[in-house]
Amino acid sequence: MEPNLSELYKDKEAEESFRDHISTVDESGKRLWVYPKKSKGRLTAYRRIVSLGLLAILFSVPFIKVGGEPLLLLNFLERKFIIFGQIFWPQDFILAVFGMISLIVFIVLFTVVYGRIFCGWLCPQTIFMEWVFRQIEYWIEGDYMAQKKLNKQPWNTQKILKKGSKQIIFVAISALIMHTLVTYIIGVDRLWELISQGPMEAPGTFAAMVVFTGLFYGVFGWMREQVCTTICPYGRFQGVLLDRQSIVVAYDYKRGETRGKFRKNEDRAAESKGDCIDCKQCVYVCPTGIDIRNGTQLECVNCTACIDACDSIMDKVGKPRGLVRYASEENIAEGKPFRFTWRMAGYSTVLAVLLGVLVLSLSMRSDFETTILRTPGMMYQERDNGNITNLYNFKMVNKTNEEMPVTFELLSPEGSIEMVGENITLKPQGIGEGAFFVVLKPENIASMSSKIEIGVYSEGELIETVKTKFLGPAI
Repeated sequence: MEPNLSELYKDKEAEESFRDHISTVDESGKRLWVYPKKSKGRLTAYRRIVSLGLLAILFSVPFIKVGGEPLLLLNFLERKFIIFGQIFWPQDFILAVFGMISLIVFIVLFTVVYGRIFCGWLCPQTIFMEWVFRQIEYWIEGDYMAQKKLNKQPWNTQKILKKGSKQIIFVAISALIMHTLVTYIIGVDRLWELISQGPMEAPGTFAAMVVFTGLFYGVFGWMREQVCTTICPYGRFQGVLLDRQSIVVAYDYKRGETRGKFRKNEDRAAESKGDCIDCKQCVYVCPTGIDIRNGTQLECVNCTACIDACDSIMDKVGKPRGLVRYASEENIAEGKPFRFTWRMAGYSTVLAVLLGVLVLSLSMRSDFETTILRTPGMMYQERDNGNITNLYNFKMVNKTNEEMPVTFELLSPEGSIEMVGENITLKPQGIGEGAFFVVLKPENIASMSSKIEIGVYSEGELIETVKTKFLGPAI
């Protein structure tokens, strides 16, 4: 009997239909709320340790100071940045460029080699959702079956108390997150000052804090996994960056298929059954509601919950672990072990070079920066004694926390500097500007446009050398 081709096409279409829409939206476009089962296992325990450690760092860093300055401050409002106690200004923008390029290459490299490990282990969205908000939900409402039951039951005292208390806690945590992030922008001291003043003293700032608290509450209380599947661009990037050698959380279909329910003492090989007993535990624990057995999908954040769930089932039925594991498509399809490809090596080389340039730039960064330019529109002037003068404008940035008195000396050629006004004393983290004349004898002028070197001194110590041009008469 010949196979019915139309039926085969229908079966194939149904099998692949999961790729036509995200797992949390039905055919009518209505959202399907995800109730993941509480995950347990070895990798879950490791992720808990990593997540709690990162949360501890996030909430403690604003209170750590180095030399009187915050360990980390990203004040975009005043264009002032402090990293590990070192102050960076807009003049250090080139360092930010190298840092951003290095970060992008780092993300690309990690995705190519290790898939979306960042999403499952390090992403703030995942950490807060799974290890803060979701844990509160388990504590108040119970595991996934209890949550489903609670949502279906009519509103009564129990439901109001549980749902109400959960939402109040969610709002409080969202406010805490917002205040913590604000400290990374304006600092702890300034935040306490705003809090002590009350909302009426700075209504605009207070309104912004309310809005951002509502934003965080919306993300973790309502949007949840939708952030990963519809908003975050990284999920889209992975479709371009992953290849057959990339390590992802994967289902070993060669070992698991054909699926079949487990029966005690059965010979699954004789019945052409694979190791997958179709228990769907990997689906129940998934925080984005996918079936990992369908292959690598946009929604998968590599959280490893399905690995722990499957390993626990394999232990119970006497099968080896690893039916769902970290693996590449090449590893599963062809049995090839992980290998470091030329593309991975290329990304690594570029990353190493960028990091080297960044480290070198940071090590050579000066705490003091001076710009000296000839005053626009001014030609040279000849004095009665024959000396030639040029007028210069200077601008200086003091990146330190110490007051710096500044003087200028002409290093080459032989000549002198005459200040317009008095010498400048720069305040800590201050900016100073002014003007001076450079005076040269005619015999010390080599050409119409000569190079000169000016030394910038503070308390007798040469802190910077600046080169510029000196205009003079034709020789």
